[in-house]
Amino acid sequence: MYKSGFISIIGRPNVGKSTLLNHILKTKLVITSPTAQTTRNTVQGIYTDEEAQMIFLDTPGIHKPQDGLGSFMNATALGSIAGTDIILLMEAADERIGKGDRFIVERLKSEAECPVYLLLNKSDLLTKDEMLAKLTQWSALYPFKEIIPISALNGDNLDDLMATLKSDLPEGDQIYPEEMITDHPEQFILSEFIREKILYFTHDEIPHDVAIVIQQWEEDDDHIHIMADIVVNRKSQKGILIGKQGAMIKKIKQQARRDMRRFSGKNVDLELYVKVEKDWRNKQTYLKEFGYNSDDYS
Repeated sequence: MYKSGFISIIGRPNVGKSTLLNHILKTKLVITSPTAQTTRNTVQGIYTDEEAQMIFLDTPGIHKPQDGLGSFMNATALGSIAGTDIILLMEAADERIGKGDRFIVERLKSEAECPVYLLLNKSDLLTKDEMLAKLTQWSALYPFKEIIPISALNGDNLDDLMATLKSDLPEGDQIYPEEMITDHPEQFILSEFIREKILYFTHDEIPHDVAIVIQQWEEDDDHIHIMADIVVNRKSQKGILIGKQGAMIKKIKQQARRDMRRFSGKNVDLELYVKVEKDWRNKQTYLKEFGYNSDDYS
């Protein structure tokens, strides 16, 4: 009997949730970076084979919010606990259990109504004795259906994980067409590639203050023309993004176009403009305009 269902991937920032989803789908659907809170929206990735269709929800890292954007990210992540068929709590095996982890566990105790698996990522960095100690610590916190050590980057133990998830999914027909890997519009995926390159090239100078807004999109059979605004919080950040004689914005554009072409299979023309909107992360009008609307995830 065919199986299908929704699987939420939750956890603190930067534990490898997006890397895991990309590895499962064997394509770069979700942007990644060493910067915490890279994922801002819940991204739906769809894995389909002859036995099951798994709809994975890659959620923003759960953290202590400092502004309106952070509150939106937390609300979307925590909202994914309800109404799903399986929850994957992902944690870094090489990090100690902290207040943020215990906060998530308490939310699971009060809200989870489905099997919860703990994925201990970066398990290849621990010795056998260290892993046994970590398993004991986590087992004392919550009655997980199973604790599975993995490496999202290397793919260690992911085949076993997928087989386990299939066995736990409810029976059901395919929800999405077989060739579909996400329900997000292509405009969203390609705009995220721009933000990823900004995270990569500017490091800690810009990341949390940037948003991407597609202003124009023209597409035919083999070509996409995109005009986008890069929105920042301060005028000084605009100068950093443009760079000396436009060097930084050119580098961002070139690298983003490369990933856009790979994902879309089309030639891409990309125009980028930098715009300053002071304190946009705390203004609901801007948050909604820039795609961070909690109503979309309720």
